[in-house]
Amino acid sequence: TGSALGGGYELALACHYRIALDRPDLQLGLPEVSLGVIPGAGGTQRLPRLLGIQAALMLIAEGKIVRASNAQAQGLVDALVDSPEALRAAALEYIAKNPGAKHSLGVGILTRCKITFEGSLGYFGCGVIDGPEVHIKGRVGWSACENMMSGTVVVEGNAGSLTGAAMRGGDLIIKGRLGARTGIDQKGGTILTMGSVGANTGFMMQRGRQVICGDAGHGLGDSMYDGIIYVGGKVRSLGIDCVPGEWTDADTEFIDRKFRIYELGTPPAFQKFVCGKKLYNYDSLEASERKLVL
Repeated sequence: TGSALGGGYELALACHYRIALDRPDLQLGLPEVSLGVIPGAGGTQRLPRLLGIQAALMLIAEGKIVRASNAQAQGLVDALVDSPEALRAAALEYIAKNPGAKHSLGVGILTRCKITFEGSLGYFGCGVIDGPEVHIKGRVGWSACENMMSGTVVVEGNAGSLTGAAMRGGDLIIKGRLGARTGIDQKGGTILTMGSVGANTGFMMQRGRQVICGDAGHGLGDSMYDGIIYVGGKVRSLGIDCVPGEWTDADTEFIDRKFRIYELGTPPAFQKFVCGKKLYNYDSLEASERKLVL
């Protein structure tokens, strides 16, 4: 019903369907570049999937703001309505026609609560959450828990690629395997998997920890700024600037605590990997660069 700029529109992008009120003062877009940063809540990944790379790049790189009257034609929203009553009616109609939808479930929950999903989720499940305890008894598709801020998510099955992308806090526990690019651009929190992970896991990792009980694919920790990755199995290859780290008592305490909290049994023997700080040295970044990174 009002403008959706930056994080507001990124939340809309995480949904199945976008309906806007056709008002002359309503604006949509991702204008973060005007502040010297880029969209950080999934917009750089979801908008290209919605509009195509070229159209999305123009909107993101130039920070263009689109009026409601043009938003549907450009693909930013799926429908326009002329009143708040019609907005609600259109939303209910969409829900009624799509009762079996599994994508983008559990997105944008910003309160402490307990939620259990009896089956599996599609893609974008539990993104941009802050506080809930979520138990998923099946598996999840790609980009689950993107931009997760706090809380816990426990998945009994496997998870697709890009799980935990740009994660900022909380615990994400995957009892099965994980796909490629797990925890890309991770900014905090813990991702723990009892299985193996695909290629480029931990790419451009900035903060936080990843615990991988199985094997890790090629390019582990490529171009990471900081953070710690623990691997219990074999590593196909390390990415640029990812190097073995020295094990400390704090590492033992951390691993034992996580396995105890989530009742995961006895942890395996882990290798520890950290940033070599040759490619990027976070501690030497200028203030403006730190803001861009984080």
